[in-house]
Amino acid sequence: MRKIILFFVTISCQNVFSQELFVITDPASNVPANSLGVNVMQSLFKEEMKSGYNYHFMPEVSYGLNKNIMFRASAFVSNRNSQLVTEGGSFYTKYRFYSTDDLNSHFRLAAYGRYSFNNADIHQEQIEILGHNSGFETGLIATKLIKKVAISSSISFEKALDNKPSYPFPDNIGDNATNYTLSFGKLMYPKKYTNYKQTNINLMVEFVGQTINENGKSYLDVMPAVQFIFNSQARLDFAYRQELVSSMVRSAPNGFYFNLYYTFFDLKKQK
Repeated sequence: MRKIILFFVTISCQNVFSQELFVITDPASNVPANSLGVNVMQSLFKEEMKSGYNYHFMPEVSYGLNKNIMFRASAFVSNRNSQLVTEGGSFYTKYRFYSTDDLNSHFRLAAYGRYSFNNADIHQEQIEILGHNSGFETGLIATKLIKKVAISSSISFEKALDNKPSYPFPDNIGDNATNYTLSFGKLMYPKKYTNYKQTNINLMVEFVGQTINENGKSYLDVMPAVQFIFNSQARLDFAYRQELVSSMVRSAPNGFYFNLYYTFFDLKKQK
């Protein structure tokens, strides 16, 4: 039987499953060992300082080396200059260093790091190395599964670097920040999970925030989402991100996400 732990966690012989993948935050769980995840990430955000919308296309590929270590590579494409241009990419790794399993729940802890390079202009105080800034990020993630509910939280340090070759990071804004997230997800359908071929529907809400360490400027966003999983292998995400509070300059804080994710399981067995 194919492994389906990318999407669900099986707890004892009761076959209790729950979703652990969120739209923009990572849980402490990993891509299944020897499996490849391909994610077509797209976002469309309303510009605040000019008319129009900011479109980002960010395909990524994730590989599970084993149950504790995974790697990911991403590319950044946007229409910021009125045409689709490849602006950079990133490399990401996550290490799950703690795991406990009970009858109807489990708990995971993981550490991660990301390095990104980007050649786009620097146009906001918010630091975002996933698509906007060159730089690096390192942090910790904790995820708790309780029956059909997943709760995940993270904290990280993020440092922005120059967007080479043409855009040095401005001296008048802070170049490092603390990020924090809190995410909730629940399996809504089916009410009784019988096999991995059933279509599953998950509802979730994510809170994403940042504080610039140098000046204390911050923001907090909320993002409700609906997620569909087909055959425990293909996944569709639809989400809307809304700024709740902010004291910093952000070029496009509000908008939509659409993700299409597909997993190729047990690559070594397929050879």
